[in-house]
Amino acid sequence: MGKVKVTAFTISLDGYGAGPGQTLEQPMGVGAEHLHTWMRTTKMFHQMMGKEGGTEGLDNDIANSSMAHCGAWIMGRNMFGPIRGPWPDNEWQGWWGPEPPYHCPVFVLTNHAREPLEMKGGTTFYFITDGIVSALEKAKDAANGKDIRIGGGTSTIRQYLQAGLIDEIQLTISPVLLGSGEHLLEGLDLPKLGFNEVEKINGEQAMHVVLRKK
Repeated sequence: MGKVKVTAFTISLDGYGAGPGQTLEQPMGVGAEHLHTWMRTTKMFHQMMGKEGGTEGLDNDIANSSMAHCGAWIMGRNMFGPIRGPWPDNEWQGWWGPEPPYHCPVFVLTNHAREPLEMKGGTTFYFITDGIVSALEKAKDAANGKDIRIGGGTSTIRQYLQAGLIDEIQLTISPVLLGSGEHLLEGLDLPKLGFNEVEKINGEQAMHVVLRKK
């Protein structure tokens, strides 16, 4: 049976997973444009975008491993796109173009129903309106024994952490300060939630921390 994991989720030095004021023009929020510099410079990211070049090393290793052995994803609606409220139509199909990088079923948490969206490369988005437990059950069925990645955003990861449904967390701490936005760990007691084993990896442009339950 695969694990329910958070991998390569980037937070700032002061703990924010996104800045305030997320829009179509600033999908990560105000001031967060450098949060993911560590990944955008890697060979893995260049290949994912259909480009040559990119750096190799520990950051690239983390980026590669974050996508490995993944049978399904779960994400919040804010990660899927900037639209709020009822879907005006089916025109919005995500940030990633006609072939998203997931290549597996992706379950999107939302309060507003929408028909499944099949994309190139094996990605199908399913829009789940009956909560995080239902989404996880559907993801486990779809993953066929592989890992399930809780992709974000911040609110989605917090909900799964608070419910005790995450087995392992790999956070990337980027050397930037945001000052405000969506804080990932505020008010959460991680040892009480069972995370008591810590591994630290110093990458070229960020520090990576793995938190596991014994």
